[in-house]
Amino acid sequence: SKRFEQETDSKNHLLKTETVTPWISPRKKHSHKGNYGHALIIAGSKGKMGAAILATKACLRAGTGLVTSYLPASGLDIMQISVPEAMCSVDKMNNYIGNYPNLSAYDAVGIGPGLDTQGETLEMLEELMEVISCPLVIDADGLNLIGRSEVIKKLPQRTILTPHPKEFERVFGKCGSDFERLELARSKAKQYECTIVLKGAHTIIALPDGNCYFNTSGNPGMATAGSGDVLTGIITGLLAQGYPPEKAAIIGVHWHGLAGNIAARKHGETSMVASDITRNLGKAWKRFFGAD
Repeated sequence: SKRFEQETDSKNHLLKTETVTPWISPRKKHSHKGNYGHALIIAGSKGKMGAAILATKACLRAGTGLVTSYLPASGLDIMQISVPEAMCSVDKMNNYIGNYPNLSAYDAVGIGPGLDTQGETLEMLEELMEVISCPLVIDADGLNLIGRSEVIKKLPQRTILTPHPKEFERVFGKCGSDFERLELARSKAKQYECTIVLKGAHTIIALPDGNCYFNTSGNPGMATAGSGDVLTGIITGLLAQGYPPEKAAIIGVHWHGLAGNIAARKHGETSMVASDITRNLGKAWKRFFGAD
């Protein structure tokens, strides 16, 4: 019951739409794109440019004022044609990323979708983690790179990690059960002062203060290629707009699930694809305010 939920002193919380609504900042009438942040998405490699496109598009749909996509050189035309609203900056490498751009212009960075796991990419990630001063989201191959090295020790405070269970195990070690994984996520979020978004049927958001939120939106149709890249884009976009990391993760996960539910109603769970989630972000946002 609601009363029981309110009176029970627990570190576990159900994440519902009404939990999120009070945390949302409305847009001011006389604002311009500069008021809504500049996000940087570092993503893509040859054959995996789709991941970079999905993350970049979702970042724009999340309301970010400006988005720059940092790509391998061979991805430039693909991105400019696929996402005309994004600006692009390219690496000197043709097929994968070996460097990062000057970070001074950006309010948030999302790294990892389709990145590939080259040695030079790992060196770039290590260096980036040492110099970055804005909030950071690490996903996909970014997590796989961390799992292969000691680089986790350099994790900047208040970073957001968005692993699925396999990526989580690569970074933090094997778990015997879901409960063990939850408790490990809770302790690692505290240890590294980061937010861990453990993706699954009910995505869990573990915060640095030991609190965990269990998401209630979403459906099995979201278990499709690119769905995680969309989530990375959404969370990076919310960070760029000035939401604190913990709230960006919680709002982003729930919003992603709501958009997934609308997509499933339109296309069916079997046939929906990740782009359908992005396409329905606008409709889903209205759900926070009780509109259909």
